[in-house]
Amino acid sequence: MPTKQAVKKSTGKSGSTKKFEAEAINKKLSKSEKLKLYKKIVAIRRFEERSLQAYNQGKIGGFLHLYIGQEAVATGIVSLMEENDHIITAYRDHGHALAVGMTMNECMAELYGKYTGCSKGKGGSMHYFAPDKRYWGGHGIVAGQTPLGAGLAFALKYKGLKGCAVCFLGDGAVNQGSFMETLNLVSLWGIPVVYVIENNGYSMGTSLKRSSAEESLAKRGEAFGIEWSTCEGHDIFEVRSAANKAMTYARDNLKPYILEIRTYRYRGHSVADANHEKYRTKEEIENYKKNKDPINVLKTKLLADKTLTEASAKEIDREIKAEAEASAKFAEESPYPPKSEITTDVYWTVDNDSDNQLKGTYFFND
Repeated sequence: MPTKQAVKKSTGKSGSTKKFEAEAINKKLSKSEKLKLYKKIVAIRRFEERSLQAYNQGKIGGFLHLYIGQEAVATGIVSLMEENDHIITAYRDHGHALAVGMTMNECMAELYGKYTGCSKGKGGSMHYFAPDKRYWGGHGIVAGQTPLGAGLAFALKYKGLKGCAVCFLGDGAVNQGSFMETLNLVSLWGIPVVYVIENNGYSMGTSLKRSSAEESLAKRGEAFGIEWSTCEGHDIFEVRSAANKAMTYARDNLKPYILEIRTYRYRGHSVADANHEKYRTKEEIENYKKNKDPINVLKTKLLADKTLTEASAKEIDREIKAEAEASAKFAEESPYPPKSEITTDVYWTVDNDSDNQLKGTYFFND
């Protein structure tokens, strides 16, 4: 179990933001690398805004869970991924997808249900996947990705590969039994998985105070002897600092780690959440936007160290808005999946039965 000293450190206040910039993991960032982080955060924001516009125009069906306000979390953590690291997340997955390098075109087309989408138009908003980028997708079942994240990390250990799996989940998912069962197993077996709790405070619409007996969600790891810590999610340098320690610990010790990141979503749980300004106040939302917006926080820092200028920031924003607009055009003009695709990608064994090893008749055969 974590020592009292370790727990005290992990629950301490964030401290000066300059402290995080001065830490080795951030200090060694070149100006071009910091600029890349800024562009990624802006790209996630503009993509989400454009996808919301498309949804309101009736171009997108199903659910749409926006990542606006949480951009620094996915961007910061993905920037720390090493060769054998993998990530998996829940249904609020657009930010993570763009962070690992998926294109706006394939992401927007997936929202439109088009064949050029990353899941051939059959997954939609909650099911982005990019195995080639070690991104194992968004998952619609609350906490359903948590045992899968353990499986990814178990495979690394089994194969003798030094790496970790980073599994993102929300504050609501922490109360699911599957997550608690998984914590027991990863601790018992020594699995290098990092559980990142993106605590935006409201789950689907119920505040943390009303849904969780203990407000410190990561602290639950103590019951399973799992190391844990917390940090703020609006400053990408703080995110990188905390995540680097968590990921390094998991890789080096072949043990799990829980990192709780306090963040905030500007919009509702999904676009269908019409009451998001009733279970919280407009003043609360505006206060976060004014004082903790991830784009503005990073922009201020990069202006100060001459990485950015006001002119270059405006040009970056213009270019990224144009890219987001182009992705909507691409999605609009892309074809829908052909009927022949209905039965593909359902069972791997069926799609790859080249030697006719499977016997019998499938219910979807003619």
